Amino acid sequence: MTVFVAAALLLQYAFGLGFISNWLYGAVGVIGLVPLIIKAINSLKFKVVSIELLVSVAVIGALIIGEFSEAGIVTWLFLLGEVIEDATLAKTRSAIKELTELAPQTAWRVESPTDRNAEEVDVDEIDEDDYLLVKTGSQVPVDGRIVFGDGHLDEASVTGEPLPRHKSAEGSDEVFAGTNLTDGTIVVQATKVGEDTVFGKILELVEEAEDSKTGAQRFIDRFSKYYTPVVLLIALIVGIVTQDVRLAITILVLGCPGALVIGVPVSNVAGIGLGARHGVLAKGAQMLQSLSEVDTVVFDKTGTLTTGHPAVVHAQTLSEDVLAWHLAASAERESSHPLAAAIVEYARTTHSIDIANLPAVSETHVIAGKGIVASVEGHHVAIGNEALLAAENIAHTTGDNDTNEWKHQGLSLVYVAVDGQLRIIAGIGDALRPTTITALSQLRERGIKHLVMLSGDGQATVDAIAGELGLDEAHGGLLPQDKADFIKQLQTQGRKVAFVGDGINDSPALVAADLGIAMGNGTATAVEISDVVLLNSDISKLPTAYSIARSTVANTRENIGIALATVLFLFIGLFAGFIYMASGMLVHEASILIVVVNALRLLRKKLDGGQVRKN
Repeated sequence: MTVFVAAALLLQYAFGLGFISNWLYGAVGVIGLVPLIIKAINSLKFKVVSIELLVSVAVIGALIIGEFSEAGIVTWLFLLGEVIEDATLAKTRSAIKELTELAPQTAWRVESPTDRNAEEVDVDEIDEDDYLLVKTGSQVPVDGRIVFGDGHLDEASVTGEPLPRHKSAEGSDEVFAGTNLTDGTIVVQATKVGEDTVFGKILELVEEAEDSKTGAQRFIDRFSKYYTPVVLLIALIVGIVTQDVRLAITILVLGCPGALVIGVPVSNVAGIGLGARHGVLAKGAQMLQSLSEVDTVVFDKTGTLTTGHPAVVHAQTLSEDVLAWHLAASAERESSHPLAAAIVEYARTTHSIDIANLPAVSETHVIAGKGIVASVEGHHVAIGNEALLAAENIAHTTGDNDTNEWKHQGLSLVYVAVDGQLRIIAGIGDALRPTTITALSQLRERGIKHLVMLSGDGQATVDAIAGELGLDEAHGGLLPQDKADFIKQLQTQGRKVAFVGDGINDSPALVAADLGIAMGNGTATAVEISDVVLLNSDISKLPTAYSIARSTVANTRENIGIALATVLFLFIGLFAGFIYMASGMLVHEASILIVVVNALRLLRKKLDGGQVRKN
């Protein structure tokens, strides 16, 4: 259809072959009528008089009286918007499929906690209370508790926490399906399987919420509920009273809101274009509308307000000599633990240590759950937690080094001892993004009334960060479904809620909120199912997105006003006798040009500190 319209325009204005272009316009009108009529009939079955009905009648009328260009262009514009909408929906559905594929498919079942003769089975064959062997690098296939062994589990897919957690049979610690065992070997007794697991609930919540969103009505459908019957009634009455069929058809043609059909989408496209230029990707008109109405923003912590990567937040060097940092970096470079990488990076950036020329390590020994011991150029280097220091008989104090406060902030403490003497104490955690504080301040300036943080981290960590950011609420220890439930509670209070997150575990909250906003460098699933994406995971773009949305909605309303004013003027002129089909068509086309130009004004706006302003 697009090819036909382009060819018709070329033939009409470049070569003056109007009669051929009319045939092409007519073909577009006839082809486009089929899906329009089908939708109009389906709407009537539910007693809904849709805009498709008005467009269908108007196109048929235009074809009858020979206005082929009007019939073709209006049909093409209307169907183009629906094609874009369907393409976006299809892309979102593919994200759900990708999320499903992340779930564990098989597991190793054993007869008892100490049995090592494992049988590989499909996850669907696992029952509650079955014993399952999980080795290093494998996924946990069920929710359950550890009954044998210990290890570190990467639970980012469920809780969002950036650091692996050490769990063991000694504490009968719980584990979740879809998490990864980064080291160690454990046997898990299943407590929940299949769709009952936390990961299964994530899938269920995403699918349910996506289904509910697909039934949302576009603005133009709500408008047509009243507008379409009025225009049809006017045309019918005029036709009966005047016995002038051409006049009645003229009313239908001029009453077809061409400027509205194109004005609303072009405003949204311009707003989306402005956002893309400034690192904000909105996935459609409804997303901009929803964002403009938001009064409460709920944030995930890890990877959203914070960087999502372990980093040394505080450090105490107990001697002036930086040799300890050289030795620590050498030993930690031998380890794959996330905390080790943080130590190496801090040594490189803060102490300007050349990582490529570190002292040689002659021997290393990893002590599960405690740390690492290494021999570096004749020095005995021990790096780990308090349990490692106790095992090495190394004395240490905490109060003199502010480490109690670090613990209160939820930081992981790492001690570095050289030759039996404590040399370094480092507090490692998930550091705030550099622009987080400014972004939250700008949101309040724009009119956001309530800022909330939800996290799977402990409450102490959450409280410390919330105090630094000045948030209204902060809740820790939450699973994905807990976050979604909390958002629903806010919505029952009449709040318009946006949720900002980056991980698979954020998926239920992203789709439960009135608007889901994903960090661009987050998981593919979070990005795909969200409504708005902040490219490059730049949280400072959030106030920008909010300003763009409000400006776009204002521009859309202007275009709606222009479109309706044009229709009113045409009707008045038609009945007053100074507007006829030819002049009416000229005004009609001029109104389309006006709304397009008005929408393009958005693209010429600049952003000043996140606020949209004119040139």
